[in-house]
Amino acid sequence: MTGTAARHLYLARHGEASPDESGLTDTGRRQAALLGKRLREIPLAAIHHGPLTRAEQTARVVAEQLGDVPCHRSEAAGDYVPYLPTREELPPEAADSWIGFLHQFTAGERERGPGLAAAALAEFTGPVAEDEPRHELVVTHNFLVGWLIRAALDAPKWRWLGINHANAALTVIRYAPDRPPALLLFNDTGHLPAQLRWTGFPPELHV
Repeated sequence: MTGTAARHLYLARHGEASPDESGLTDTGRRQAALLGKRLREIPLAAIHHGPLTRAEQTARVVAEQLGDVPCHRSEAAGDYVPYLPTREELPPEAADSWIGFLHQFTAGERERGPGLAAAALAEFTGPVAEDEPRHELVVTHNFLVGWLIRAALDAPKWRWLGINHANAALTVIRYAPDRPPALLLFNDTGHLPAQLRWTGFPPELHV
């Protein structure tokens, strides 16, 4: 009889992309390779990645470092706006800037995001119906990392905004059957040398 076991979800933003976002830069490939080396001791069952080239390339470079871990393309791991808050939901001091930021996306992009965000929660979170803990990597984009962290912490839905993730940094969330989700690691770049850290991250937030 199958039991219920913990899921360890490893989240990584894709490596640095070219200005037109058509693929990874040399820096992005180096970041992805080092991320793969970081994960060599983790018994990953699968690597999931979004459909965009920069995420797929990152996942493939990571997989090269891991041997036979299968890669799976997932629309739910893509780049989209996961939730559109109303002005009333947002902190007054940030409402104007965030509303303006969100309106740069097309109506189609804003409409399709919530459905994909719900699919991501269904596909990637929660304990697993297995006898042993499961470890999975999702190579994705900044918005989805923020959305999944927000959900794990049971924060308001708008709170995915303002959570930033560096290229090829690592976040880990544990979903145990007997307790709330635990954020074990966030935006960790310990596997990257100093010159490869902080790419894709706003300069004012570098520490």
